[in-house]
Amino acid sequence: MEWLGAITAGIMAALGVWMMLDRHLMRVVLGIAVLGNAINLGVLTAGRFSGTEAAFTFAGQTGLDAANPLPQALVLTAIVIGFALFVFALSVLKRTHELHGDKDTDRVSQVTEQPAPDDAEEPVQRPAGEGRA
Repeated sequence: MEWLGAITAGIMAALGVWMMLDRHLMRVVLGIAVLGNAINLGVLTAGRFSGTEAAFTFAGQTGLDAANPLPQALVLTAIVIGFALFVFALSVLKRTHELHGDKDTDRVSQVTEQPAPDDAEEPVQRPAGEGRA
């Protein structure tokens, strides 16, 4: 069963990287989410998720084929952090669309890399006798 999880994680990782290389910012954000889920699945698969017994035992019992609880705890934490990252990326994407009106990476880069207009006002001159306190 681990081989199925490993193949699925590999396919999801490839799909996530492919989506991140796209020019459309929404696909980039979705690619980050898919890649994060692929990493979570890979960690869970590496931790042997097909144990037949629970990860905890009572006093006097031995667990021979117990599931490993550490990867499960790490993946649970990573899911929460990944969801927060996804929501933050969506909010940045929404703000980018509001400011620039486009979600294409080339167009957004073109707009944001324009030089700032020169300030027409002269800088304020202080009298010679005034100094900083």
